[in-house]
Amino acid sequence: MKALKYILFLLLIAIIGISIYVAVQPNSFEITRGKTIKAPSAVIFDIVSDTTTIDLSSFWKETETLNSVSDSPNDSITLSFASKAIPKSKLIWYFQPDGDGSTKVIRKLVAYKLSFMTKAKTLLFKENDKIMREQLDRSLELLDANVTQSMGFYDIKVDGITEHGGGFYMYKTTSSTASNISNMMAQQYAAILNFMQDNSIVANGMPFTIYNEMKENGSVIMSNAFPVQNQVTVTEDSNILCGYMERTRVLKTTLKGNYTNLVAAWNTAFKHLKDNGLEQSEAKPFEIYTNDPGAVPNPANWITELYIPLKTPEPVATEAL
Repeated sequence: MKALKYILFLLLIAIIGISIYVAVQPNSFEITRGKTIKAPSAVIFDIVSDTTTIDLSSFWKETETLNSVSDSPNDSITLSFASKAIPKSKLIWYFQPDGDGSTKVIRKLVAYKLSFMTKAKTLLFKENDKIMREQLDRSLELLDANVTQSMGFYDIKVDGITEHGGGFYMYKTTSSTASNISNMMAQQYAAILNFMQDNSIVANGMPFTIYNEMKENGSVIMSNAFPVQNQVTVTEDSNILCGYMERTRVLKTTLKGNYTNLVAAWNTAFKHLKDNGLEQSEAKPFEIYTNDPGAVPNPANWITELYIPLKTPEPVATEAL
C-alpha cells in the first residue's frame, strides 16, 4: 500500500511538473506562407473577399467563427478567427504585385491566448505546426485554381442584325502575326493617343480595330482606331490618319472574356453568317473594346463587340396586277 501511495505521489508530482512546463510555453505563434499567382492583385482581392462564391478564408471546421476585421482594397485583408483551441487569432492576406501581371499572395496566421490543451498537443505532437503549414499551402493552391478558373471564363453571344452609326476616327494601319497581335495593338494605340494628345484631339468613344485582311493562319492587316467627333486634317507625312465609316447594317456578336478568345468569337460570327444565308458587304469587319482593361482587371469581364457589315437585301419584285 505504501508503495502504491509513493507511486501515486510521484505521478502527481510528474503531472504537476508537466502542467507547469506546458503552462509556461508561449501563448502565441505565427505561421506565414506565400505563393505567386499569375493574376492582378485586384482580381485576387475580389475573389478572397467574396465569400459568397468560395470560402478561402478558413481551413478550420464550420462550427468555428471567422469575421472580417478590416481590409485595404487590393492590398490586404485581415480576419479575426476564434475556436476552442485558439480563442483569439488573426488571418491576414497580403497581395503584392510583382510588376509582371502576377501577384505574390502571402497568408499569415497569428494566434494569441492559446488554450492549455493546444499547447499540450503542440508539445506532444510536433506535427501540429507542419499540418497548419500544409493547410495554409493547400488554401493558396485552391485560391490559385479559383483565380485561374475565374479569369478563364468567357461567353460568346450572337446578338443579331442591327445598325452601326459610323463616324470619323483616327487610325494607324499595320500588319501582325497571330502571336504578336497584342503587342502590336498596344504599340498602335499608344502612338495614336500620343498623336491625339499632341494635337488636342479628343476621343469620342472606345477604341476599335478594323480588319482589312484576316488570314487563316491568324495573321492580319489591321487599322487600330479611336473615334472622334469631327474630321481631322493631318499632314501628308503623318502615319496617323483620319477616316470615316458610313452608317451600316451589321451582324453584331459580343464576346465577354479575355481577348485571347476573339478568334473563337469571330469564327462563331462568320459561322452564323453562313448558316443564315447572310452576305458580307465590301466594308471590313471591326471590333470595339467597350470597357477599359485598366479599370476592369479581370479578363473574364472584358467586353468586345464584333461587327460584320452586311449587304442590303435586294427588294423583292412584285408582279403588276
